[in-house]
Amino acid sequence: MKIQIINGPNLNLLGKREPGIYGQMSFEAYLPKLQAQYPDVEICYFQSNVEGELINKMQEVGFSFDGIILNAGAYTHTSVALHDCIRSLKCPVIEVHISNVHQREEFRHKSMISSACRGVICGFGLDSYRLAVEALIIDN
Repeated sequence: MKIQIINGPNLNLLGKREPGIYGQMSFEAYLPKLQAQYPDVEICYFQSNVEGELINKMQEVGFSFDGIILNAGAYTHTSVALHDCIRSLKCPVIEVHISNVHQREEFRHKSMISSACRGVICGFGLDSYRLAVEALIIDN
């Protein structure tokens, strides 16, 4: 099984950016722990602050991988282009957020991509990614 994790803008700053919301661990420190939990699953990682690069990566893997875990960051709330890309893919996409977006600012309550995704997981910190891996394994 092959799963691609894609993180959007500002998620390269995990561990530094607002640790009260996003925690103190970088994704680069978390990823090996996640990969160790699932030795039979190839878990790949990509991060970009650029919307078009997120789309390019999803199109690159979306027809050959078994699933995508997408934390689109702020693009979640603004990007019709990501929504359209997700709809075009063969593999399922799970939308993930580290924080519970529904406990935050009003503008974060609306996702432009949720309706195109298989499911949404939010509010469990970095463990949201593990829950998404579990969902893809069960779904496969």
